[in-house]
Amino acid sequence: MIGSREEIAPMNASPDATPLIPAPPAYRLTRRFSIAAFASVVVFAGALGWVLSGLLHDRLLARDAEVTSEFVQSIVRVDETATFFRQGGAVSPALEDSFRHFAQMPDVLRANVYTPERTALWSSDRNLQGRKFEHNDELDDALAGRLVFKSGYVSKEEHKAANAFAGGPARRFVEIYVPVRDTAGPVVGVVELYKTPDALFLAIAGGQRTIAIVSALGGLTLFAVLLGIVRRADRIMQDQQRRLLEGERLGAVGEMAATVAHAIRNPLSSIRTSVEVAVDPGNADFRESAEDIVTEVDRIEEWIRQLLVFSRPGSIARETLDPNGLVKKTLSTSSRDASRVNVKVELRLADPPPSARGDGMLVEHVLVSLVGNAIDAMAAGGTLTVTTRASGAGCEILVADTGPGIRPKDLPRVFEPFYSTKTRGTGLGLALARRLVERMGGTLTLANGETTGAVARLHLPA
Repeated sequence: MIGSREEIAPMNASPDATPLIPAPPAYRLTRRFSIAAFASVVVFAGALGWVLSGLLHDRLLARDAEVTSEFVQSIVRVDETATFFRQGGAVSPALEDSFRHFAQMPDVLRANVYTPERTALWSSDRNLQGRKFEHNDELDDALAGRLVFKSGYVSKEEHKAANAFAGGPARRFVEIYVPVRDTAGPVVGVVELYKTPDALFLAIAGGQRTIAIVSALGGLTLFAVLLGIVRRADRIMQDQQRRLLEGERLGAVGEMAATVAHAIRNPLSSIRTSVEVAVDPGNADFRESAEDIVTEVDRIEEWIRQLLVFSRPGSIARETLDPNGLVKKTLSTSSRDASRVNVKVELRLADPPPSARGDGMLVEHVLVSLVGNAIDAMAAGGTLTVTTRASGAGCEILVADTGPGIRPKDLPRVFEPFYSTKTRGTGLGLALARRLVERMGGTLTLANGETTGAVARLHLPA
């Protein structure tokens, strides 16, 4: 469908035109947010997972150490061995049997019993028994009364024998230093246990995997939700920006239209007066042409009057409309233009007429523009089809032609003010038409037909 006269932005002519007012460069909010939000969510989810994994690891190891400490203290209380830590010297068979309980605990590879002087009173490894360990921070903390535990892979020299016994470097160790107290309360010794709690580490690894998965899924969900909100906000902002730009452009159009309209009305009045004088019953040859001139002048006068109304701020009428009647009235004024280019008009009017509300004068102006648009698109003849039908809470008026259609690159811009593909087009018609329809609460869209031509779809509220 091509712009009628010089009012509608045409769609099928070849030359391209550029908007007079260039749009500012678009701020890619969605892309920038996606990058920033994804990086932030990855960092946040990774940090959260790392913190929770470490917390789970430490809490489970601490609980294992507490259970071990309670077991050691119960053995010391039952066997009453606390006094032997201060005595030192040789370990009696009864005392050794008591200490051997420490080495027989689950997952324990080696057990050491220290005196307050940091000497190994007893050890499941005979090579360590009787040795004194001066530089051992964990032993010092345990002698100070604190339960100490640490985990990791083999690193200290005294772990090597235990590692060989354990069967390889892949296993992880936990060493626990349990302070031993006598009945009076002070620390009288320390029991050191080397353990390989494989089941515990498997449980920790399983929990850490669960934390990682939950953190990743939570981060992705958060990212998806935020991205959806921002994408919607971005679309709303772009639409508002487009409306603001169109409003500025159409505001300038309104001022220009008001000036031109006031200036052109006086010449039109003079033309009409002159033609009326020339229309005389005795001048038969000139009469038909003069009547055409009068009709066209009346049409221009009506358009200018409407343009003046549109250029001034005011309210839009909300009256009950007869879409079928508006279509018939529009086609009656455009029938001569259609016959001149061999365009066949086909009406498909709903019976009964669908209900609609709006400003009848403005709807007629839009229809005249769309019909003229379609006729101009069929310079070599064709069929103009106008359809009315009910559509939800309102009605639709479809104006279809059998012309060449709209080029894909022009489709996104056909409603831009001052954008025209016609050499003599102003690029204002479609922009003004859509603005009028939107002010009445309706919509106006343009698309290519299923087989040929283009279709204008005018929706009016009920």
